[in-house]
Amino acid sequence: MLQFKKRQLSEEKYEACAVFDVNGDGIPDIVSGAYWYEGPDYTKKHFICDVMEISEYHDDFSDYPMDVDGDGRLDIITGAWWGETLRWRRNPGDASTAWETFDIDKCGSIETIRYCDIDGCGVPEIFPNTPGEPQAFYKLVRDADGNGTGEFKKFVISEGASGHGMGFVDVTGNGRMDIILSGGWLEQPDHPLSGELWTFHPEFSLGSASVPILGHDVNGDGLMDLIVGQAHDYGLHWYEQGRAEDGSRTWTKHEIDMSGSQFHDLWLVDLDQDGELELITGKRYRAHNDGDPGAHDPIGIYYYKLNGGQFKKHVIDFGPAGEASGAGIYFWVQDLTGNSYPDIVSPGKDGLYLFENMGKREG
Repeated sequence: MLQFKKRQLSEEKYEACAVFDVNGDGIPDIVSGAYWYEGPDYTKKHFICDVMEISEYHDDFSDYPMDVDGDGRLDIITGAWWGETLRWRRNPGDASTAWETFDIDKCGSIETIRYCDIDGCGVPEIFPNTPGEPQAFYKLVRDADGNGTGEFKKFVISEGASGHGMGFVDVTGNGRMDIILSGGWLEQPDHPLSGELWTFHPEFSLGSASVPILGHDVNGDGLMDLIVGQAHDYGLHWYEQGRAEDGSRTWTKHEIDMSGSQFHDLWLVDLDQDGELELITGKRYRAHNDGDPGAHDPIGIYYYKLNGGQFKKHVIDFGPAGEASGAGIYFWVQDLTGNSYPDIVSPGKDGLYLFENMGKREG
């Protein structure tokens, strides 16, 4: 068992966060919504910019670091449901100056955003999950020296509504990352930047699926399986990939944990440093405010040992809201203390928390 030291960093109710070196001092900082928290102790809070607040949400479901304008400072990629716009915020390099925000594209309501270097260029592409729109991604345009120009090129890769949920998984094992959606998967073509639509395989229905949907060979049979949380209902599952007699692909659904709801964000990380990945997730507190099944249940954060498909749950935090913490729409896992054990930064409508991973508990 691992032991964690919990600390509330702020009562601010933003649901996304990230860890990166904001001020260039070589020490990781924490970014969440309208503020960044200076490392290594994260007690000093700096203003970024105003973030729109509407219906008990903030229009900020991602705070991902990317040097968009090529000035050597990491900026922020963001976007959310209400603003319907993918945006970036320019890091001014001065803690006393507010960050400017620039629109990338009015792409429709964004559930949240994930990032993947789909073409191997060294810079991740931006993949917003826009449930009511076709799946698209955005590539940073770089100059001859490889520096960002502040501009992006959009690639639409599917038709019809993409649905709730998205992930990056090499389904076929051919070395190319495919895109998992709630109703099937998009197969990456030989040339992902050609502008052609990706082939859609409607092989499953994952419901109000998490972002991300994770890919991992859970049972060790050489085929990539899926790990899926229900973002707005009860349930955490894995889908076993198999082959039918005719050679077609099959997906067998297995329960991991049905005791909780609103598993919106998932990570696979070697949390205990034993050489094997653990599944980390938790309840997104008031994901649809109070409208989801289980909305008033206790909240918490957990990790699971995979055990070849016999998942074993370990509780990091659990209890009533106000005492325990859940996981927001985009939490972050990274070693902040230098002890080699990854820590957890958890944002949400219940505040911003740091769970310092103290390592394995003796005895």
